[in-house]
Amino acid sequence: MPDTTALKSTDAPATAVDVPPATDSGPAPGKPRSLWSDAWHDLRRNPLFLISMVLILLLAVMAIFPGLFTSASPRDANLAEHYLQHPNWGHFFAPDWLGYDVQGRSIYARLIYGARASITVGVVVTLAVTVLGLIIGMLAGYFGGWIDTILSRITDVFFGVPFIVGAMVILTSFEQRSVWVVILSLAFLGWTQIARVARGSVITIKQADYVVAAKALGASTTRILTRHILPNAIAPVIVVATIALGGYIAAEATLSFLGIGLAEPTVSWGIDVSAAKDQLRNAPFVLIIPSVMVSVTVLSFLMFGDAVRNALDPKMR
Repeated sequence: MPDTTALKSTDAPATAVDVPPATDSGPAPGKPRSLWSDAWHDLRRNPLFLISMVLILLLAVMAIFPGLFTSASPRDANLAEHYLQHPNWGHFFAPDWLGYDVQGRSIYARLIYGARASITVGVVVTLAVTVLGLIIGMLAGYFGGWIDTILSRITDVFFGVPFIVGAMVILTSFEQRSVWVVILSLAFLGWTQIARVARGSVITIKQADYVVAAKALGASTTRILTRHILPNAIAPVIVVATIALGGYIAAEATLSFLGIGLAEPTVSWGIDVSAAKDQLRNAPFVLIIPSVMVSVTVLSFLMFGDAVRNALDPKMR
């Protein structure tokens, strides 16, 4: 008989099967982020974006709620007591903190209230030119043919007009140059760049498979433009619009400095710079302070636009 004792298990303890240790290979890949979520992920880690957002939010609060920053009126003038009074740096946020201008008005109060005109002009003009340029660019790029030819030639005509010179010609024809007159003048000339960007994006996107499939399924032109082309063509338009916003604020200040933009009684940084240009030797602070405010505002929007461009453009990563 065979020796069955060799088949019996021994009393030695059984050893566990060696399992290789798990390696820390990072989190499992999840659902890919969209363009917008990926852009927001990058923007939150961009210091330029965070700094510009803080400055823009501060300017927006100043424009909407100026009473939170000062109780003084920007139009109250006391020429006898406050003519070109120098800043009192020890009185923070007081009416005399930044001194008084040639009419005895508080420079600090005029800085706070002047943000409303500049921000309003920049934001409203940007929205107007974005909508107008997007519509023209989408129609030209999608339909092509004679529609593209006509709209492109109209765009070239407006693009050939120097922006500041054209705005000067338009504004000089108005006796009362309010904020809305300046907005309409700048919007009338400023849509051409966005129209060109939108046209190029639509020409590229309309050849995509999902657009061709939508046409084959019988989708209407309106549905294709609004549901398929617009969401995919809007990114470069937003980049151009955010960068151009600072330029419109600078254009308003330039026109007001030349005396053909906003006019009294509107409170504007450009008006203050224009009124102080003759006091550069006697009281340079009257000219420097509003000029610095314009520069900081324009720089904030330019940094914001540059950060958005880097986040939305894959080639910049």
